Amino acid sequence: MKFSVRAGLGALALAGAMGVQAQETISMGAVLSLTGANATVGEDVRRAVALAVEQVNADGGVLGKKFNVIVEDSGGNPTTALNAARKLVSVDKVPVVIGEYSSGISIPLGQFLVKEGITHINIASTSVKIRDLGATSFNLIGLEDKGNRFSAKDTWDQGYRSVAVIAPNNAYGQGVAHGFREEFEKLGGKIVTEVLYTAGQSTYRRELQQMSRSNPDAYIYTAYGQESAVINREAFELGLRKTPWYGILLSMCLSDTPANIAQGQIGMEVGSVLGPKGKAYAEAFAAKYKEGMKTSYTGYAYDAVMLTAAAMNQAKSTAPAEVQAVLKSLGQKGYEGVTGFIKFDADRQRIDPPYAKLKSDQGKIVAR
Repeated sequence: MKFSVRAGLGALALAGAMGVQAQETISMGAVLSLTGANATVGEDVRRAVALAVEQVNADGGVLGKKFNVIVEDSGGNPTTALNAARKLVSVDKVPVVIGEYSSGISIPLGQFLVKEGITHINIASTSVKIRDLGATSFNLIGLEDKGNRFSAKDTWDQGYRSVAVIAPNNAYGQGVAHGFREEFEKLGGKIVTEVLYTAGQSTYRRELQQMSRSNPDAYIYTAYGQESAVINREAFELGLRKTPWYGILLSMCLSDTPANIAQGQIGMEVGSVLGPKGKAYAEAFAAKYKEGMKTSYTGYAYDAVMLTAAAMNQAKSTAPAEVQAVLKSLGQKGYEGVTGFIKFDADRQRIDPPYAKLKSDQGKIVAR
């Protein structure tokens, strides 16, 4: 009994010390896919977050205190992501959370955070449903309506007139398949086959063979890293790469695909890094990690962290409502980020988000 009392007092003392330590650090949260099909993207984004934290602290921190981002792994699973968000909100008491990556995860994640009154910043998901998450959700990236218009026009400009489309059977993939069809048909194009694949399969040969029977001018696809690697390898083995392949969000499509199989693929992507700030960021990233960015999403994560720190400093507070008010103000005035000039509309959505035309060359995603 005596031991239990001492243990209890020790625990109280430790909790008190941790409380003091917690007050000395100001934190925000991030839910990223560090394991699962999108682990390559998640790790790339985690690196960007760490780089942003270093920069904020080099600039004096937040409110004169050390700044930190508490990163939780979604595992590429909505339930795991929600549990991570609950922990960040109830245990860590963070006022802002960025993430996730897949729209099928970001949507329930954002809905939960908005319900709790916590700021949510979308850095990678492109479903148009992101727009409807609510008043405490902010979006830095172009959504699929704008992206579909861009990719359909780019595809048409390549001379493709009849195409086969394959995309994941989830909120993101359904939106891309429907939106691309709508935009491509407006231009006079024809979708000869459309396949929505089930995630997590060990093979996609049946789907690929179904698509090949329609003899398209080109294959239009979007797929998550590890699943995309299987699709690309099997398309290569089946001889389908003799026909052009066009990737929607190309860096995601090729993040786990070997260079020899990816070689020559073209596609589009959300704009990555722009202007002097973007160039400096890309150089800092390469210097720290001894390699360049693997995907186009790191800049959005970096901007989200830097924007949050700036909002907290300007608000002189970490209270969610006060941070949100400043984020709205910054978004109305405009903020120069590494992904270009960031300005929000009345619904906290980025105006004129950047896009890029890309190709795979010798293992690298480059402009074309």
